[in-house]
Amino acid sequence: MPTQKQNKAKEIINKIFRQPDIIYGLNEFKNITDFEDILKITEESKGKFNIKDLKTKKPRIVFDAKKQKGRPEEIIRQLWLYKLNKDYGYPFDRIDIEKSIHFGHEIHAKSADIVVYKKDKITPFIIIEVKSPTEKKGVEQLKSYLSAEGAEIGVWSNGSERVILYRPFPKEYQDSLSEIPRADQTIDDLFEVKKTYKELNPKFDFVSIVKRIEELALAGSGANVFDEIFKLIYAKLYDEKLAREKRKDQEVIFRKYQDQEKTYEVINNQLFKKAIHEWSDTFEESDRIKISPARLNICVPFLEKVRLLELGKGELEIIDGAFEYLIAEVSKGKKGQYFTPRHVIKMCVEMLNPKDNEYVIDPACGSGGFLLHTMYYVWKKLKTEAAEKGYAVKYLFGLDFDDNMRRISQALMLIAGDGRHHIFKRDALDARDWQGREAEEARVALKPLLAKIDNSPDEKENQLTYRHLDFDVLLSNPPFAGENPESGLLRQYELAKKNGKLKNNVERHILFIERSLDAIRPGGRLAIVLPQGVLNNTNMKYIREWLFDRARILAVVGLHGNSFKPHTGTKTSVLFLQKWGNEAGKPQKDYPIFMAVSKKAGKNNSGDYVYKKDGKGNFASDSDGRKILDHDLEEIAEAFREFAKKQKFSFCKYV
Repeated sequence: MPTQKQNKAKEIINKIFRQPDIIYGLNEFKNITDFEDILKITEESKGKFNIKDLKTKKPRIVFDAKKQKGRPEEIIRQLWLYKLNKDYGYPFDRIDIEKSIHFGHEIHAKSADIVVYKKDKITPFIIIEVKSPTEKKGVEQLKSYLSAEGAEIGVWSNGSERVILYRPFPKEYQDSLSEIPRADQTIDDLFEVKKTYKELNPKFDFVSIVKRIEELALAGSGANVFDEIFKLIYAKLYDEKLAREKRKDQEVIFRKYQDQEKTYEVINNQLFKKAIHEWSDTFEESDRIKISPARLNICVPFLEKVRLLELGKGELEIIDGAFEYLIAEVSKGKKGQYFTPRHVIKMCVEMLNPKDNEYVIDPACGSGGFLLHTMYYVWKKLKTEAAEKGYAVKYLFGLDFDDNMRRISQALMLIAGDGRHHIFKRDALDARDWQGREAEEARVALKPLLAKIDNSPDEKENQLTYRHLDFDVLLSNPPFAGENPESGLLRQYELAKKNGKLKNNVERHILFIERSLDAIRPGGRLAIVLPQGVLNNTNMKYIREWLFDRARILAVVGLHGNSFKPHTGTKTSVLFLQKWGNEAGKPQKDYPIFMAVSKKAGKNNSGDYVYKKDGKGNFASDSDGRKILDHDLEEIAEAFREFAKKQKFSFCKYV
């Protein structure tokens, strides 16, 4: 009797996929805890490994050790065969693999990876196209297969992401679904399935969702991609909020309905229009979802199964990454606004060490990165979920005058802060923007943080201008460019004057230095990203002298030239200050300053992220299977912490 060959599925799958983050990211099969329970891979000849096909029971080559070449798409196919049979209940006699596709009267060399037939075992029902986890293309190919074979459902899957296409017979236009029917269901049955808030999935790839919505539904629509996606996000947030707080059985209604007009009526009229009233500072009263019901019907399935509220840090970072993609699409570096790399933000937060009872502001908050990562940092010190949500709502504030940036920041803080936020559309630089009805909401929120000024006329003026505030911590990357400030704005700033005379032109980031110091209390601290010339150029000497009288320079960190690529190659530094007074003491002239220069940006010359590799050339990964960025800012932050302890700074009791 021949000996049974050892199953090496786990070992070979690791070699085929190479990187732990790829295996970790196979969300489609997250319920499978051990691949060796369902897949059998054996060595048939020296260095040649076969997998036992679940449909035909025949061996299929899957890995060549000599060539170090594998077939990851075959692993995905076998996992799908298992899923179709065990999870969806399709018997293998209704499933075929590598079926030739008929285009008209011709049979082409192309073949479908998996075909599921109707109960007659003749009519194609579902066509599945599988890809390697790193592959993103192939949806158009799948569309052609559906048209050629007359199948109603098509699934494109690389294991981490899936797209479900739907051709509602006899219509030819492409539609989408969020799920495929089980063997005992019809497509009509899918539209009758009600979902609850607790059934929504908090783990998802939001970047892929946004890209697929853009590709399949919004391309060619003439609609503003950013605006329409954000309307859908807010409609979904409102639905989840109501489901969780008010609806019986926590039912969610943000879903695809069989009638596309009903889908539009629910999403636009019942959810989005009410979301406008819930968060009135985000949209105009007259706003509506502008894409057609047919296109909306394609969008909804990509979002209906995910959960946006009550997310953990990892999931918020994923949403943050999707917003980075949207920012890149929308802003393209206009007005000097660049997405601040998250590892730069983390360094700043770690060095300033915000406490759980300290008020934090970003006066040019953009997408909210500094606020989000401050929240992550403080959350590590808090013991309950209620405390985490309470912190986000009470202590984090952001201002921005750019609508798109503000919406992103608001959405992130809504998600993190349990449906509430302190993000406002205001021009932090211009005191005139703090007067009038439009500023009322921001004025009410920030009133408890107005600085108390002894001089009565100055106190009254401050209550109008909101110029002097009492925040504990400020972090910001203000825009470096944009229109030249006009004289009415320049007159508000000491740094707009040189030798007592008003200058004709002062760049906005210079004004932000003064504005930032005015926004923190005595003893408060700040980190601000600036062009290196502010700290080096001789014509900026008056600014440095002005600074010395008002704040202690804690640190200067020179960032690598690639840090903000591909948007700009401008050399930048982060300036860390502590305002004189209170725990910072009286102004001093002579004291040590922490200086560092980053040698590793975590990006290459093209602006692509660079990741750490181990001795074998494989990407290193963290405990969650995510690749680790190759930069030195963590080491710089650690060196500053040691410096701060030696200097006995009041804020240096780090986590």
